[in-house]
Amino acid sequence: MDSDLVDGVRRFNRTVTQRIGALDDAFLARARPLGEARVLWEIGAAGRDVRELRKRLDLDSGYLSRLLRGLERDGLVRVEPSAADGRVRTARLTEAGQAERAALDRLSDDAAAALLAPLSGGQRTRLVTAMAEVERLLTASAVDIAPCPPGHADARFCLRAYFTELGLRFDDGFDPGLSISAADEEMTPPAGVLLVATLHGEPVGCGALKVHGEAPAEIKRMWVAPAARGLGLGRRLLAELEAHAAGLGVRALRLETNRSLGEAIGLYRAAGYREVAPFNDEHYADHWFEKQLPGPRTLA
Repeated sequence: MDSDLVDGVRRFNRTVTQRIGALDDAFLARARPLGEARVLWEIGAAGRDVRELRKRLDLDSGYLSRLLRGLERDGLVRVEPSAADGRVRTARLTEAGQAERAALDRLSDDAAAALLAPLSGGQRTRLVTAMAEVERLLTASAVDIAPCPPGHADARFCLRAYFTELGLRFDDGFDPGLSISAADEEMTPPAGVLLVATLHGEPVGCGALKVHGEAPAEIKRMWVAPAARGLGLGRRLLAELEAHAAGLGVRALRLETNRSLGEAIGLYRAAGYREVAPFNDEHYADHWFEKQLPGPRTLA
C-alpha cells in the first residue's frame, strides 16, 4: 500500500476524531463517552435486538455488553428477552434514556452547526459534499466478500432477491426452470463457488462461478442489493470471481445477460469482456460475453 495514502488516512482520522469530540470522556458535555452516546442513538425509540445492534455498529460482543451494562446502571436502557424469541435479547430505552437521546440529538445538531458556522456558504457546501463522498467510500470499504455455501441463509436471501428482481425487470418475467442451471452443487467447490457480499453483517450482493475443467468457466448469479449500488460492489464481485477462477487455472470466462440489464452490460464491457456470438441456448439471453484471463507468469 502506498505510504502517502496511508499517511493521508491517518491525518484525516486525527483531525476528525479531535474535531467531533471523540477523544472526550464526556461527549457533547454529557456524562458519557461517544461510544455510549452512539449506542443510545442506535437503540432508538422502538428498541433494537442486541445481535442486530452489534452488527450495525461492528462492535465486539464483549465491548457492546460493557457499554450496555453502563447504560443500564445509569437507568437509561433495559436489556430483556425478545417477545418474539426468548433466546434473543432486546435493548430498549427507559423514559430517562429517551430523554437523554433527545438531548443528544439537540446537542448533535448544535455541534454540526458550530462546525459549519466559521465557513463561508461555498465552503459549507464543499464540506458537506465531501463528507457525503467520504461516507460512501467508507461504506464501500466496509463491505466484506467471501465464499458462502449456497444453502446458507445469506446465500438464499441473495438468490431469492436476484430471481425476484429478474422477474420484475425482464419483459416476460423470469422462470428459473427455463434458464441454464446454477444449482447448489454447481456453486460448491470443486464444481464452483458462490461469493456473498455483506455490509454490517447483512447480505447485499452475490456472484457465482461454474467451472468446467479446461473449458471456459461461467459467471452466474451476479446481483447487488439496490441499497448497495453505487459502491463499486458489482465490479468487486466480478474481480473476486476472476481471481478465484485464475487461481483454479481457468483461462477464459463466459457469461450471458439480458438486454434489460443495461448496467450489467456496461459493467462487463468496462471490465474487459467482449461480446461474442451465442455459445449456449440460454432462454433469457440477448448478449453473450467472453474474457481471457492472464496465464501464469514465467521467469525470464
